[in-house]
Amino acid sequence: MESWRNRKTLILSRTDMMGLLTPAEYNDRVEHAFRMHGLGRVYMEPKGHIVLDKYQGEWEVMPSYIEEPEAAACKWVSIREDNAKYELPAVFSILIYTHPETGFPLAICDGSFHTLMRTGASAAVSAKWLARKDSKVLTIAGTGSVGVGALATCDAIFAWEEVRIWSRTQDSVDRFLASESGKYPHLKIVGSTDLEQTVRGADVIVTGTHARGWIVDDAWVDPGTHLAALGADLKGEQELHPATLQRARVFVDDIRQCREDGEINVPLSEGQITEDDLAGEIGKVICGELAGRESDEQITVFDSTGIALQDSATVPLEYERAVEAGVGVEKKMIST
Repeated sequence: MESWRNRKTLILSRTDMMGLLTPAEYNDRVEHAFRMHGLGRVYMEPKGHIVLDKYQGEWEVMPSYIEEPEAAACKWVSIREDNAKYELPAVFSILIYTHPETGFPLAICDGSFHTLMRTGASAAVSAKWLARKDSKVLTIAGTGSVGVGALATCDAIFAWEEVRIWSRTQDSVDRFLASESGKYPHLKIVGSTDLEQTVRGADVIVTGTHARGWIVDDAWVDPGTHLAALGADLKGEQELHPATLQRARVFVDDIRQCREDGEINVPLSEGQITEDDLAGEIGKVICGELAGRESDEQITVFDSTGIALQDSATVPLEYERAVEAGVGVEKKMIST
């Protein structure tokens, strides 16, 4: 057997990571992460934050271990709101995949494409388990990376008759449509800067902004709608009107993380809802311990902050595919 001292670490760029998995496979891996979370077969703490007012952003650290298939990973996320002036994305990350028994770094990966896909998959998995089965109209609020991933992964869940895209500016809407519409010739994709028009009548609404005050009015949300709130992942951020949470059956990915950083953080802190008002964690639905949607008229909400398990459940397959494809660069990290 080859000595671990002679093993090399695989270094994967963003382009190396692209195309290793299909959107359906990202959905499958994220669903598995939530299931293992529901069964308690994981080790994970809420994401850690270092907030820097000096640079208009933060760092996040996200380590996790999952029992089956056994894997461990840690993601280091950088968020800088002013990065456009440096011609850099506002969010990028590095993912380190380690061998659980030895701690050996099997791979060091660019986490940006991985993250947009596994984040989008959280919305898709929530729609699979919580939306009405006859859902036909999808709204995606936000044209950043979250919107790109949500469109790709939600497309693998339902046969949408219409997909509506919203952003605050027409330039952002036009850029999204120009880059993404051609990938989905089977979909009718329309864009707008009018959020009310985009939301009304939608069966599934995915929000992916960093709004610090609700943007989706409760009056626009029809009975039977499912909402996946992906944007709020820092204290003070909020996308949905509190009244929607008050009349909905609300699920979270991880209660410890969501109470501090998720969509529920503001209404909890202001006393508009309590933790007793929440239905529970989506992993409990997926593993069969908690009921999901209870009627076609019920509104359901999934508060997704993005949990580290989504990374440790997904990167082993990405690594396996990368090795098979021969992409990336190998580097010996431990001297003999």
